[in-house]
Amino acid sequence: MVSPSPRSRPLPILLLILAGAAVIVAGQGEQQPITHPGCPDKCGDISIPFPFGLMPGCFRDGFEVTCDHSFDPPRAFLADPDTNRITVTEHVASAVPDDPYLAFDSNTSYLPIELMDVSVDRSEARVYGPITSGCSTNSTHYMMEDQAMSLGRISTETDGPFAVSEALNVVIGVGWQAGVSDGSSYSSTVACRSELPGGHLENARNGSCAGRGCCEAALRQEEYQYGPITEVAPGLMLDDNTLWRTSPCSYAMVVEKSWYNFSTPDLYGDRTLPGRFPRGVPVVLDFAIVEGAACPAKGQRPPPDYACVSNNSYCVNATVGQSGYALSYVCNCSEHYQGNPYIVNGCQDIDECKFPDLYYCASNGICKNRLGGYDCPCKPGTKGDGKLGHCAEKFPLVAKAIVGTTGCIFVIVVLSFIFLLRKEKKKTRKFYERNGGPTLEKAKLIKLFKKEELMPIITKKSNFIGKGGFGEVYKGNLGNEIVAVKKTNSGSLLENEQFANEVIIQSQVIHRNIVRLIGCCLEVDSPLLVYEFLSNGSLHDILHSNGKKPLNLDIRLSIAAESAEGLAYMHSKTNTKILHGDVKPANILLDDKFVAKISDFGISRLIVRDKQHTRKVIGDMSYVDPVYLQTGLLTEKSDVYSFGVVLLELISRKKASDDNSLVTAFLEAHRRGERATELFDDEIAVAEELEILQNLARIAVECLNLDVDQRPAMTDIAHRLLIMNKSRNS
Repeated sequence: MVSPSPRSRPLPILLLILAGAAVIVAGQGEQQPITHPGCPDKCGDISIPFPFGLMPGCFRDGFEVTCDHSFDPPRAFLADPDTNRITVTEHVASAVPDDPYLAFDSNTSYLPIELMDVSVDRSEARVYGPITSGCSTNSTHYMMEDQAMSLGRISTETDGPFAVSEALNVVIGVGWQAGVSDGSSYSSTVACRSELPGGHLENARNGSCAGRGCCEAALRQEEYQYGPITEVAPGLMLDDNTLWRTSPCSYAMVVEKSWYNFSTPDLYGDRTLPGRFPRGVPVVLDFAIVEGAACPAKGQRPPPDYACVSNNSYCVNATVGQSGYALSYVCNCSEHYQGNPYIVNGCQDIDECKFPDLYYCASNGICKNRLGGYDCPCKPGTKGDGKLGHCAEKFPLVAKAIVGTTGCIFVIVVLSFIFLLRKEKKKTRKFYERNGGPTLEKAKLIKLFKKEELMPIITKKSNFIGKGGFGEVYKGNLGNEIVAVKKTNSGSLLENEQFANEVIIQSQVIHRNIVRLIGCCLEVDSPLLVYEFLSNGSLHDILHSNGKKPLNLDIRLSIAAESAEGLAYMHSKTNTKILHGDVKPANILLDDKFVAKISDFGISRLIVRDKQHTRKVIGDMSYVDPVYLQTGLLTEKSDVYSFGVVLLELISRKKASDDNSLVTAFLEAHRRGERATELFDDEIAVAEELEILQNLARIAVECLNLDVDQRPAMTDIAHRLLIMNKSRNS
């Protein structure tokens, strides 16, 4: 965010003061009392354990709860709104020439803090925290709802029992263009920033708060604060208001860590988030007994109002409050006890034998509960310690003979396994040599994988992502990288040195618009090729699949320019000229940012020995150059023809077919000197785009010229498309 000049300042910071979360852990075993006798322990669906309480004499100072029965079911609120409350201030601002963000009206109201649940064993409570919002009502007017949750005793210098948990809460910002401060300092430091440049929704990801539509930051404890946070104010700073028509609101909130799951619909509409969470978002609070005293020293007599009244409980010093100087503590049940340490006999012994998943006792042991723990003696006929899993049967003489026989069988099995292993290694070596392994070893240009690394990927059905004429493709993880593993069809590859030469050529092609060959595995009957994985699949899938995605003209033009650049590099900028031979949308892959990359230029293996005449036509007949079909001579102009068909598919979103109907339609329109407006995809065929679409169609028609010498070179096509693409983005 750019700092404002004296005559231009950003929208006012919307402060949000929230508090944190904990879940009541139900007591194991029978239901135990959680409050004093005669005191209600529920408000609607919420349990109210002491020191919290609903009636005089049922709570400690600072822990009073009000139960509002006007709701169904009733809802619980922290009592005394002068102490714990949510302040809601609405600001209305409008842009004027001298002061573009002048606030001319505000209204303040107060709300009680609603309680979600309480956990006395973790000294935590969860409450509903508010959501700060900044909304545009039109291009010049704004509505800011500044929400602040206050904890503590405002009218006195004594700190309250609650503090926002830094460890269990985070600061969240949601919006198309907004900076969010955590509000824990007096500076305007931006804790995180949410941006979607140009409003491109495809850059946002559901469930991700990495800065694209949603950002997340930890709560910070500043140097001037000596205790836990009792007042948090994340600020929402809108960088500009150019997106008010499509996204009128941005939000800031402090929320329980991992609770909020970002969804792209949150970016739309007026006050979407408050609509999804009308009661607020969960925030975790730490609480402690704050009465000017710490835990009594060993041997010291506890004070009269000492809170840890249950037997088998103990005290832990804590610090809660804005100043951090207040002496306070919390109470816990001793090990092997559970319940409420704040009431008499609240900590009860745990019957560990009822919970074998938590307290281990060997299957041939006998679990016996006792106060403060449990025992697990071994059953008769066995010896050891059942708690350590050491209950072993006593070993009779007859068993020794059985063990000896079993040992002999084991040796035979091991020897057989070694024999089979050596046989398998010999077979693996044979495959390795047949597939050109020694040649690739000498080249030292590509990684050679062991079959043990790749077999788990290609044998798992859920990893299968596609099949073509060359073989099957699987997606998997190799180390920290997601890769695509191509399992070739048996017998489809060249033998030995020829295959190795093709792999060497592919490994030398390093370009941002060509799919990178990472390595291969030669230790199997049909070699496995490992390529970089591109998450958006092929251009064919994007254009023609049932769930096809919206594709604006800027992205299509970028795909065309990048594909042309990749082919131009193969034709003229590598040591050995590489012809693709099968250019089509299925062989143009897209990464997560829709960057296009050329794949499957396997026909280059036929060029290694300077053999240009092929005995068999390789490629999809819908895209193959008619001249190549007649002569069998594959040249770079054959790829140019195929690229022309791809361009027509890109601007029409119609599939090319064996009868060449798509090509014929565009060529006829060109011959008649007419614009092919009706042939363009309706999604992009708008008046202001027709000129650039016609230019693309003209390039495609040039590529489709039956006179090979009249077709442009790929370098020329790439240059023209690059200029068109840059002019669009300038």
